[in-house]
Order: sequence, then C-alpha cells, then structure tokens
Amino acid sequence: MLAAVALVAAGCDGSGLVPGGGPADETTAAAASEAVVTANVDDDATGVSVDKVVKVKAEKGTLSSVVLKSKDGRVGGELRADGTRWVSAGGLEPGARYRLRAVAENADGKRVESISTFTTQALSLDQQTYPSVAPLQGETVGVGMPVVVTFDLPVTDQAAFEKHMTVTSTPAQAGSWHWISSSEAHWRPEAYWQAGTKVSVDVAVNGVSAGGGIYGQEDRTVDFEVGAAHIYRVNAKTHQMKVFENGKLLRTIPVTTGKPGFTTRSGVKVIMEKYEQKRMNSETVGISRGSAEAYDIDNVKWAMRLTSSGEFVHAAPWSVGSQGHANVSHGCTGLSTDNAGWLYAMSRRGDVVEYVGTDRPMEPGNGWGDWNVPWGEYVAGSALS
Repeated sequence: MLAAVALVAAGCDGSGLVPGGGPADETTAAAASEAVVTANVDDDATGVSVDKVVKVKAEKGTLSSVVLKSKDGRVGGELRADGTRWVSAGGLEPGARYRLRAVAENADGKRVESISTFTTQALSLDQQTYPSVAPLQGETVGVGMPVVVTFDLPVTDQAAFEKHMTVTSTPAQAGSWHWISSSEAHWRPEAYWQAGTKVSVDVAVNGVSAGGGIYGQEDRTVDFEVGAAHIYRVNAKTHQMKVFENGKLLRTIPVTTGKPGFTTRSGVKVIMEKYEQKRMNSETVGISRGSAEAYDIDNVKWAMRLTSSGEFVHAAPWSVGSQGHANVSHGCTGLSTDNAGWLYAMSRRGDVVEYVGTDRPMEPGNGWGDWNVPWGEYVAGSALS
C-alpha cells in the first residue's frame, strides 16, 4: 500500500457557507476533486534501506514537480509520461536524511504540495563495497585493454550489480561483462577495440544490494580513448618480435624468451604496467635466494608487465648475444636497451603482445588474459547470460 503523506491545500475563509447546501456543497465537491499525492515511504520513517526505490503517485491529477534530496545532493528520477507516477533512479546514501517534495495539479490547475522526510539506514565500511575502475579517467590505452572493475568487498549478487554497469563506445562495438571472481569483473569487445574509439564506463552501483548485507558504496564514471593499434608478435622459436602499428610493420626485433624450465607462455597478453626502471628479484616469482637460478637485478630498464606472475618485456643488455638466437631468460622477453627504449616510448597500457612457439599456454586469469577465452565462453561469464 502506498502510504499517504501530508498535504498542504488551499484554505477557505468560510464566508457565504450555509449548512445543508449551496456554497458548502460546492466546497465539498472542490475538495473531492483535489489531486492526492502519495509515496511509498512514510513521513519521518527511519532505517530506510539504501536500495529503496522511492515512488510517488498522483491521483485525481498529475505531478508537475518531484524533488528528492539530502545534503549530499539530489536523487534523479523518472516521471511517467502521463504524469501520474515518479520513480527514483540511483541508490540512497546511508545514514542520510532525505526531503521529498512533490507538487501535483488537478484538471482545474489547482496545485497541491506534499512534503515529507525520512532517514536511511546507517552502514559501516564493512557493509559497503567500493568499485575501482581501469582504465583511468582520460587515459589513452591500447586496443587490447579490457575494462577492469574491482570491488574491495565481494559481490554475491553479481546480476544485480551488472544491471547497473554499462560500457558504451563510439563507434559502437559489441562486448560483454565477464566475472573473474566475486570481486572483479571485466568487459571487452568481441574483437580488439577499433583504433580511435571513445569509451564511457558507468558503474552505477551506489546503494545497490551486493548480497549478504553489503551495498554498493559509490557510483563511478570513467571516459577513456583507444589509441593506435599496436600489436607486437613474438615467436619464441625464431626469437623475433614483429612490431605493428595500425597493421604496418615498423620493426623486427631480436629477442630472447624463457629457457627450459621457465618457458614463456604462448597466447595473447596485454601490457598492464610500465616502469622506466624496476628491480627484479627472483624471490618474487618463487625462486629462492640460495637457488642456482636466483637473481636480483636493480634498475632493469624499460620494463612492461604482461602477467601477474611476473612476465615482462624489458631491456636485457646481458643477453644481447643470445637475442635472436636462443632462449635464455627466466620467462621474460629480453631486448637490447635501444630496442626496449624505442618500444617503451611508443607503448601504452592495453597494447597487445601475441606469443607463439611454446607449449605453455597463457592462463586467462594471469593478469588481463581476457583474449585467451573463446568469445562464447566469455559471454557465458556474464551474470546476466
């Protein structure tokens, strides 16, 4: 039942009222024809859920204005075309006091104003999950860049969240969400992005129930752009990298990849991070300090991460003699300092590095390995599929 809220109506001065008929009957008829405004939240209600969809209804008239706001700002909403119903859009803030003001008019143009207030439930940080988004606002990325949304608390009702997560692009390209885990969702197009695409990501989960008593903490909107199509193709058998930009071969670079026991993965990888210089220590990839394979190299130049497990493309001046001839690394792709610097300067996050020539496949969950999942399987990873 929609609960009626207080109405402030025009008063009468009583002049000319005669019991039993005449003007009194006319006054009663006028009152009966006044618009009536109701809402689905009681006046002075407390503990209202942050995922409450506020609805306002007008009878015997139409709504001309509905404003729902707190000190944090105004809550958007949609008014039905016939003016009889308004429905809020977006979640409410926790522990906030809201004021709901609605104005309706009857067929004679007589206005009725309804004002009510309510307070939402208080939530701790342990009851709210915050979304982080990659790419960053305004970033230019490569054609292989997935949209990556991570949550600091798990989302068990992934379908509810996904309904409020959208990716739009110009030109339009078909794509899908794919949940990597309860705290991470990716979106990618069916094929690599078209160079020059403009993309907008809207994660409107504020106040949405994530399940288990957890709610979305904040909405996030990110706009980014896709740069030139950089595709780097590495053949571990021929020890060569071919560098393409928008389909044109720019350079063929001699490289070295992982030696036996440390085989470089074959498959599609994308650049995740870039470092002008980085310390590389074997203990971070599971090789103990006392091992014959141990290493600890400071200031490795022009390092670009490809996997979470520790595969990089980087300058390896110590292996120049093997580059183009043999695989001698611990899984990374080594280039001369000059070639690595040239590649680093043109590269950005999301650029694609495609590997062939080994019997070790790239794991889809090892970093941003989305392109190693067949499209049908990727779509099946959507909570709404």
